[in-house]
Amino acid sequence: MSDKFPLQPLLDIATTRMDDAARALGELIASERSAQQKLEMLEQYRAEYKERFVEATSAGITLDAMRNFSNFIHRIDEAIEVQHQAVETSRQSTAQGQQMWMNQRNKVRALDTLAIRHQTEVARQFGKMEQRMTDEHAARRFRDKNEEQA
Repeated sequence: MSDKFPLQPLLDIATTRMDDAARALGELIASERSAQQKLEMLEQYRAEYKERFVEATSAGITLDAMRNFSNFIHRIDEAIEVQHQAVETSRQSTAQGQQMWMNQRNKVRALDTLAIRHQTEVARQFGKMEQRMTDEHAARRFRDKNEEQA
């Protein structure tokens, strides 16, 4: 049995792919966080703008100003909806990226297990060879010792 693990090239490729998947997952997570922060910013801006609208209406505003406030709040609501969709899409992409990374990690683990088994078998065979050599050496010494005595 060769000391070299015959599937080492596959293990190396799988490890590289796992590292690439981990890097991609990190980017997806960062993108999801960014989308979520934008959504929170829009929602906070809407709340502040609505508060200003309530204050303005209680102080008395013109019909045109009321329409402008209302239209702007509507546009913010539309932007929030679009951002909600972006966050959901980003979450789905992150989940897919996580699944890809886990698949690659499982491949690496499987190949690692095979590599460990291979190393264990090589070590076992080496131990048997050493034991055989030790036994042969001891048998020669015993035979030589018996020949000297005879």
